[in-house]
Amino acid sequence: MQFFSTRDQSRRVSASQAIAQGLSEEGGLFVPESFPQVDVKALCGLDYPAMAAAVLREYLTDYDPAFLAGAAAATYGDAFGGKAGYLAPVEGDTWALELWHGPTCAFKDYALQLMPKLLVEAKRNLGRTEKTLILVATSGDTGKAALDGYHDIPGVEIAVFYPTGGTSEIQRLQMATQEGANVAVYAVRGNFDDAQTGVKRVFADKEIAARLAQRNICLSSANSINWGRLAPQIVYYFAAYAQLLKAGKIAFGDEVDFCVPTGNFGDILAGYYAKQMGLPVGRLVCASNQNNVLTDFLRTGVYTARRAFYKTSSPSMDILVSSNLERLLWHVTGSDAEVAGLMDQLNREGSYTVRPETLAAIQGTFACGWSSEEEVAAEICTRWERDGYLCDTHTAVAFHVAGQQKRAGVPMVVLSTASPFKFPRSVLAALGHAAPENDFEAMQALEQATGRTAPASLAGLRQKPERFDAVIDPSQIAEVALGYQA
Repeated sequence: MQFFSTRDQSRRVSASQAIAQGLSEEGGLFVPESFPQVDVKALCGLDYPAMAAAVLREYLTDYDPAFLAGAAAATYGDAFGGKAGYLAPVEGDTWALELWHGPTCAFKDYALQLMPKLLVEAKRNLGRTEKTLILVATSGDTGKAALDGYHDIPGVEIAVFYPTGGTSEIQRLQMATQEGANVAVYAVRGNFDDAQTGVKRVFADKEIAARLAQRNICLSSANSINWGRLAPQIVYYFAAYAQLLKAGKIAFGDEVDFCVPTGNFGDILAGYYAKQMGLPVGRLVCASNQNNVLTDFLRTGVYTARRAFYKTSSPSMDILVSSNLERLLWHVTGSDAEVAGLMDQLNREGSYTVRPETLAAIQGTFACGWSSEEEVAAEICTRWERDGYLCDTHTAVAFHVAGQQKRAGVPMVVLSTASPFKFPRSVLAALGHAAPENDFEAMQALEQATGRTAPASLAGLRQKPERFDAVIDPSQIAEVALGYQA
């Protein structure tokens, strides 16, 4: 399997190169040359690690299959407490795919616990010995998951950049207390898009790359712009379908709809890949919060990033430039020139408009909706009082939109992307309780109010010392990168 850039199809690389490099030289994202077709019924008979290895083998064809099997087994075992790809009933034929049973209590663990192994193996496959400097922009969950996955990996340094004041306090502490000799964390003045743009500019700066190369350092990314982030996320769509089959809730071949709370469009795009591989996915419902740039695009074909930015109770979705949408545009249009033009227009003018036939093709698979802050709080309360299901703010966005988009007789799987205890103040307030200002006190109050237990990895943050407190401007991200030595 070869991969090429969304903006220049002549730039073809192997899977190892795509994962080691992260982003193409001209700023495009790597996409696979084709969609492999799989035996869905056979995949559905496998446990999660074996299923992951089977899916990854289809794309990572220059990796040793035995390595992929071992890496998947090592990743999706004890670290997920036996709940990798766990599907929980909520009401009727609506289900929650709980993706937060990993070490950092967010869905990013599925990729970022595996991705360091993939990177080290990619470098071995390519015979590369340089130091890899990973730069990560995060709206909250990616940062901690990447830090946890990459800490103390030989030959790797990782620097994470998050918007100051743009995460929950628990998310901030997860990053600020991270252990490891090769990790660094910076708060960036501005919002997530400012941090993400700063990181992308470093990747696109050939002078920075040349200066780092002189020190035997190569840049890479752990954001979902990296194919190594996206590929592992395809697996849990198959896992959800397999569990519905085993439970007798569907017959093989029946369609299942998925509702995904998304900001950067990576998690839902993984569902698109699963569908293209043969999984009977019906509709992929894109759920946005008040930063509803994706909802507007999916309804009108006009993408407008220069608009009001809102800090919401679902901060991991507070994003206005959704990077992975570029991949979908390439798959739908098949034109690198067209995608390059749209991305250039977005960079220069802050907006673009796709052709009517492009929008129609997208709307054939994708539905959408968004939730206000009031609707998010009401959804958390409703799910708890009516169904006894406790969810976080991001998942509540999806439940609300799923209710609008539910098709009669078609199961709806809502992707539950984070533990409710990562956002205890917001969840507690939504349940009608006074929320203490301190997140740890709120966590304890949420335990008392619901009888549920906070994950130990979150509760234990209170005892960990903070290691990182630097605050920088987006323009200083380049200085951080250039400060590294081999």
